[in-house]
This record gives sequence, structure tokens and C-alpha cells, in this order.
Amino acid sequence: MSEQQATGRTTGRLYGVGLGPGDPSLMTVRAVQVIAQAEVVAYHSARHGRSIARSIAAEHLRPDHIEEALVYPVTTESTDHPGGYRGALDEFYESAAARLAAHLDAGRTVAVISEGDPLFYGSYQHMHKRLADRYPTEVIPGVTSISAAAARLGTPLAEADEVLTILPGTLPEEELTARLAATDAAVVMKLGRTFPTVRRAMERSGRMAEARYVERATMPGERTGTLSSVDSDTVPYFSVAVVPSRIANPPAPASQGEVVVVGTGPAGPLWLTPESRGALAAAEDLVGYTTYLDRVPVRPGQRRHGSDNKVESERAELALDLARRGRRVAVVSGGDPGIFAMATAVLEVASQDPYRSIPVRVLPGVTAANAAAARAGAPLGHDYAVISLSDRLKPWEVIAERLRSAVAADLVLALYNPGSRSRNWQVAKARELLLEHRAPDTPVVLGRDVGGPEESVRTIRLADLDPTQVDMRTILLVGSSQTQAVRRDDGTDKDVVWTPRRYPEG
Repeated sequence: MSEQQATGRTTGRLYGVGLGPGDPSLMTVRAVQVIAQAEVVAYHSARHGRSIARSIAAEHLRPDHIEEALVYPVTTESTDHPGGYRGALDEFYESAAARLAAHLDAGRTVAVISEGDPLFYGSYQHMHKRLADRYPTEVIPGVTSISAAAARLGTPLAEADEVLTILPGTLPEEELTARLAATDAAVVMKLGRTFPTVRRAMERSGRMAEARYVERATMPGERTGTLSSVDSDTVPYFSVAVVPSRIANPPAPASQGEVVVVGTGPAGPLWLTPESRGALAAAEDLVGYTTYLDRVPVRPGQRRHGSDNKVESERAELALDLARRGRRVAVVSGGDPGIFAMATAVLEVASQDPYRSIPVRVLPGVTAANAAAARAGAPLGHDYAVISLSDRLKPWEVIAERLRSAVAADLVLALYNPGSRSRNWQVAKARELLLEHRAPDTPVVLGRDVGGPEESVRTIRLADLDPTQVDMRTILLVGSSQTQAVRRDDGTDKDVVWTPRRYPEG
């Protein structure tokens, strides 16, 4: 029940009215109707007193309208308010809301007009949060500056399954860079003084060639063009940077091909870094083991080259040959590409003629050991060794000697490729070697399909390690003499495993 219903008193009605991006002819019919019905028209402005919202709605204002100019005490400048910039604004919003509440209590209809849409980075929202729960309220949506910018550029913002990201230019440069790299399409608002930061973020994320600029869309003085051609000193607040749909606006062919080796993490997109996500989206060709390629969304125009898991060198040659022909190629690898994965294979071939001049980049990914360790707690909290138990590319004798050395040094072990349907004897042999130096109750974490639909993370005793329970989708984390496995009262019914950071002296 509203306060009005509870008290039986009659109050005025509050409207938040979106006026669109600037051209008065883009106001909605409903916006014009509400302004005509209102007794009070309120609008925000800076201290100079000029209000863009009022200028848009000017032809619909009447002499008998009560006008309430809500003048910000500060915009971007500093303030001596005891609460700082945020404190000054909060005090202003409370005061402005009280002024409007006085009209509403007197039974007057109040229309708070704002450019664009009232609830999309609009000033009205601060009044809405303070008044909408106390008075009958209606919000009239408006055409946003984003829609106007796309219309003026004459280009789709997003198509099919593309993701459009809206970013304020006030974000830190690193955050802007990461989000621009990861998304399909983007609009960056609130430029002005933030433009140099936004420009650097566009360059660092590799999106500058696609980026467009729109200033004062639908207003007098409108300007459009490429973002790279804009002088930072000429950019006003009412401007946006647009990275439009890649489907509708395919990136220009690369002046030189390149190969990017991308780690997708141990499972799906939740484990993918923004940099890797961006590289996958920007690639013209994807090369990889079919299982890993299936983790990458299908994008129109991209070519996918899937193959079996045992042809690493052939995949590397294919990727480099495509890059020699000027293609942007992403080699898709599971986990981290530099840990028992495709980065080595690509660099090995790329170091030979005729591929020495082809640019190759390696982007990191979450590796299986880190993923399983996080699920279990912190078993890799101290020194550890990473060893593959597969003898396909190195003799078992080498593996056994490395196991003996690592376990004798009391290192935690992360054991990759422990077994398969046709090969599990290495796990049994490794267990025997480990028990020569480790206690039978040493914690062992078995992480299988971590992050995937069949995820299983269990902690067992070293003596209970059963080779038949291990396959190629499993990673083993074997504790050191200091590793702890403790059952906490957290309702999970699982042990938490960690290795202390401090090692005992002597």
C-alpha cells in the first residue's frame, strides 16, 4: 500500500519524461502529452543555468508552467563540501527532491524532463529513487543517444548473437581495455575529458580501426567520423565512441597476418580472459582440436579448422600458412597454451623457415592445476612442481626420475595427463614412487572436468589412489609433507586442502 493510500490524501503525480537525444522532433507523442498536462516542469542544469533538456522541450512550455531549475552545485570541478564531491551531490539531490515533493504534496503534477531516456544515465533517476516510493509515478522512455548515434552512422550496433556493451568513459583505462577487448560491439559514453583514456583503451584493445565517433547526435553542431581522426581537445561531453557490429561491419583485411595462441581455460567461457575472448572474436580463422573449438561461439564469417588431438605440428603449420596469406588466425588451446599445450608446437614451427617473420602471440589461460586447486582450497600455496605422466613424447624413465627428484624435495605435485582408457599403469607406478617418500595419508586432490558439466573434485589419501578412477580429463594434486586436509563445519561435507606458506626450519 502506498503512503497516499494509507493516509487517504491526494497528491500530485510524478513523471520522468525522456526527451530523446536532442532533436525536438524525436520526442515521443507521450512525452509531449505529459508536458502539456503538467503543472510543474523541472529540469537539471549546470551552474551556467543553460539546460539542454529545457531547450529540447522549449516549444512545449507555456507561461503558466511552474519551472523548477535544479542547478548542480558542482559538475567536474572540485568542492570544499565536507563530504567531498559525492557528498555535495547527495545533498543537492536531497534538496531537489524536497522541492519537487512540496509540489507533489500540494497536488501538482510534476514532469521532470531529461534528454535521452530518464533511467539511462539520466539525472532524473536520482529523483526517482527518492520519490517514486512515495508518490504515483510514471516514466516515459525516450530515444537514447546510443540509438541516435547508430542512426547517424547508418550502421547496426549489434546483430544475431552479438553482445553490445555500454561503457562509461569514466572507467579506469585497464577496465575499459578489458571490456572493449572482450565484447563484440560497444558504445562508450561520457567522453569529454575522458577521451584520451578512451582512445588509449581503444588502441590497447585492438578496436581503434573499427571505432567511430559521434558528437551531439541530432543536435546543432553534430559531427561524425572515425575515432582515430578526432582531436582530443575538441571533444565535448555529449559525444560517444561506437564500435559497431562486426557482422555488419567486418574488420578490414589485416595488412599482415598473425597467429594468436589462445588459452580457453579448463572448460567453458567463464574461464576465458577478456583478452582471449577478444582475440577469438577478432580472428578470421580458428585452428584447434575439435573439442576445444566447440567451446568457442560460432561467428559469421569465421572459418574453423578442427582436427584430432594428436596432430599438433600439422595444426601449427596450417595456422602459420594461413597467416602467411594475411589471415588473422587464433590457435585454440585448452587450459593455458604454454603448459603442455599448443604454444610450444606453434613456436617450434614458427622458428623454422619459412615462418620466422610471422608474428606470433601467446595469450595465457587458466590452467587445470590452478582450477582444481581453487576448487579444493589452496594445495598449491607453497612451492610445487608440474609434471606430465604421459610417455607419448618422453620416456617413462625420465618421468620417474623427475618424480623422484620432486618428491624428495618435498614439493607439491601437479600431475597432468595421468591416464587414459588404454593407459593407467603410470598412475600405479607414480603412486609407488611417491609412497617411498610420502606418508600414506598424504592428501591427493582428484579434479575431473573442472568447470565442466561433469565436474568432480575429491580428496583422498595417497595410499587410496586407484588408477582405474583416473583418465585424461583428470588432474592429480599430490600434497607435500606439510599439506593439510581439514573437514570444516561449512555444510559442504568436503575437506578443504591447503599447503602452508611457511615451511618449518630444519
